[in-house]
Amino acid sequence: MQFRDLKKQYQVLKPAIDEAVIKVMTDCNFISGKQVSDLETRLAEYVGVPYCVTCANGTDALTLALKVFGVKPGDAVFVPAFTFFSTGEVVSFEGATPIFVDVCKDSFNIDPDSLKKAIAAVKEEGKLSLKAVIPVDLFGRPYDVDEINSIAHANGMKVVEDGAQGFGGKYKGKMACSLGDIATTSFFPAKPLGCYGDGGAVFAKSKEEYDLLKSLTVHGKGAFKYDNVRIGMNSRLDTIQAAILDVKMDAFEKDELDAVNNAAVWYDKYLKGHVYTPIHGGDYYSSWAQYTIQVKDRTQRDALQTYLKSKEIPSMVYYPKSLYRQQAFDSVKKYINCPVSDMLTDCVLSLPMHPYMDEQMCREIADEVIRFIRTTDL
Repeated sequence: MQFRDLKKQYQVLKPAIDEAVIKVMTDCNFISGKQVSDLETRLAEYVGVPYCVTCANGTDALTLALKVFGVKPGDAVFVPAFTFFSTGEVVSFEGATPIFVDVCKDSFNIDPDSLKKAIAAVKEEGKLSLKAVIPVDLFGRPYDVDEINSIAHANGMKVVEDGAQGFGGKYKGKMACSLGDIATTSFFPAKPLGCYGDGGAVFAKSKEEYDLLKSLTVHGKGAFKYDNVRIGMNSRLDTIQAAILDVKMDAFEKDELDAVNNAAVWYDKYLKGHVYTPIHGGDYYSSWAQYTIQVKDRTQRDALQTYLKSKEIPSMVYYPKSLYRQQAFDSVKKYINCPVSDMLTDCVLSLPMHPYMDEQMCREIADEVIRFIRTTDL
């Protein structure tokens, strides 16, 4: 059994993927080939924003987004304490200060009340300038858009949507990666839409932002390659990855999103009442980067993971340590406590989730989880 069955996906899409890759190899358009610009147009249209600029990976995408808004030393950028390291890392990389905010137990996403408390604490101290908020569409579910955007804008801040796990999700019918003032995603292979290497994208809403992003991704270029008007980066999506993504996008739109949502419904059907299952539905449509349950504590979680492994069922812990407790942030001031984030690090466990699951597979996994819960006293 695979956690995210990329092998099965490749076998299904193999003829189209192989043809697309061979064309790139034959044409030798390895860097900035037509497939890249075509993909950017397609991604922008799918998300519903005017512009998309692809780049080398999701972390670079976040860095580029912060550069567009001029994030710098002395700025405060608010980030959830329960997420992948890069969400906070990119803030420090720009010399700004990440302000860690707690998340909601039900959604895993940034907690509006905690954000308000953190903003008030930073304002009271008076040392940092409020600059941006980076809400994360964690595990595929979009953040609380209306609340977070309202809080950010009321305090003069930009919203940088981290859609690394959220591409394909929706909030009130609007696509993830269109929900903030600017947005990013990742095409890491295990993401909802993944390539066969690293890749990322930034989704922008103005021509000025688009032009700046295009410059920043190629060494700060101006009118042509050897005209460098600013300090930039070397961060481009290569043509082979763009060609692969274009093929995978066909399947993503046609049936893969529906398939993972079906899998989530099957999991819910068998697991509800036995473990704490992720919430979804209503205004939120998830792309299900992960299906993450919650159990009693770390002891039970770790024992359950060991048990599932003995049954050849893979599982993952996202994340075993809160972002603000990472050693790299030891010197960063913590303005508020984040008890929910700490609790989640002890009790979350992600189960296999991919478009090639059927109800029988979901039931078998759920049955083993339930069997463990019922027969152990932890």
